[in-house]
Amino acid sequence: MTADTPAGTAVQAIQRILTAVGAEVDVTLRSEHDELAGGPVIDINGPDSGLLIGRRGNTLHSLQFIVQSIVRQQYDEEVRVSLDVEQYRQRREDSLREMADRVADRVAQTGRSITLEPMAPSDRRVIHLYLGEREGIRTESVGFGDARKVQIIPDRD
Repeated sequence: MTADTPAGTAVQAIQRILTAVGAEVDVTLRSEHDELAGGPVIDINGPDSGLLIGRRGNTLHSLQFIVQSIVRQQYDEEVRVSLDVEQYRQRREDSLREMADRVADRVAQTGRSITLEPMAPSDRRVIHLYLGEREGIRTESVGFGDARKVQIIPDRD
């Protein structure tokens, strides 16, 4: 794969970083441009992949930020690069969607807003996109910095 596309640049950047730290993993491009992710999705699998997730996905988020910064610097555009290690992000998104469904059901049933725990921007984005089309509720991000939370609000026309 050549580095003449954002996806190619991202794959080469992640391969260089992981080679430099001596991680024994395979890097594959799942999607050149995923609509939901907003850019390329790259899968990382292998014996050392668990080290790349980190506590609550913090290492994965940091690695993704670095790769995304490299791609944006080279292409001067708003490209979102999504890294997934051993399907961690997919499992996390599934878990967030299930939780969002339960909370949205409760909000619709009680008519009261519920504010979730602080979460990473990518996690908040999953919830906003997932619940965006749902009737009877709306979502907003509230708070500042690391304390930003998603608030699920009954939609009273």
